[in-house]
Amino acid sequence: MSKRTYFVTGTDTGVGKTLVASALLYKAGQQGLSTAALKPVAAGCEDTPDGLRNDDALQLQAVINTPLTYEQINPVALAPAIAPHIAAQHAGKMLSVSRLAGYCRGVLGQADFSLVEGAGGWRVPLNPTETLADLARELKLPVILVVGMRLGCLNHALLTAEAIRRDGLTLAGWVGSILEPDMPCLKENLGTLGLMLKAPCLGILPHLAPVSAENAAEYVELGEI
Repeated sequence: MSKRTYFVTGTDTGVGKTLVASALLYKAGQQGLSTAALKPVAAGCEDTPDGLRNDDALQLQAVINTPLTYEQINPVALAPAIAPHIAAQHAGKMLSVSRLAGYCRGVLGQADFSLVEGAGGWRVPLNPTETLADLARELKLPVILVVGMRLGCLNHALLTAEAIRRDGLTLAGWVGSILEPDMPCLKENLGTLGLMLKAPCLGILPHLAPVSAENAAEYVELGEI
C-alpha cells in the first residue's frame, strides 16, 4: 500500500482544522493504517515545564499511532496567539519554507497516512516573501480544505480552492465544519460547495458534545483520497 500524505488548510483560522485532521487520523487508524501528523509552526503556545506546547499539536500527538516526540510534531512553537511570522519576529526567529520542509521530511514517510496541518488559512505569511502555501508546494502535497460554515463561506472556499489549484496543487477533498448551527440556508450552501469546489466531500462536521477525535470520526470518510 502506498503511503499517503496531505496538507490540511482552512478557509480561515478557527474553522476546525485540527478536529478534522484528528478525525481523519482516527479513521485511518481504525482502518489499520499507521498514522503520523505535523503542525510545523504553531502560534499560541503555553509555557509548560516541558517547554512551549500548543493545544492543536497535542491533540494530533494524542491521536496518531506512530511514536513521535512533541518536537517532531511541532518543531516551531511560538507563544503569542498572533500571526506566525509576527510571533516569530517577537521571539527573534525567522521562519522559512526550507527549514520547515526539512522538519517535515524528517517525519513524513514513516506512516501509511500522514497529515501536515497549516496555521490559519492558505496564504498565512511565514516571512515577507513566503507563505504556508509555499510549504505545501515545496512538499508537493495534495490539500484537504476545511470550510468553516458561516456567512461568507462560499467566497472564502472558492477563492481558497482557486489559489490551491493555481499553486499547482491538487484539492484532494473538503470537509464542511459547521460553526453556526443556525446558519441560514446551510443545506443550500453545502450543496453549492459540493457543485463548485469540484473535489470530493469527505464529511460534514456538526457541533459536537463532547468534542473528540473519536466522535468527529463518525462524520468523516477517507473515501478515495
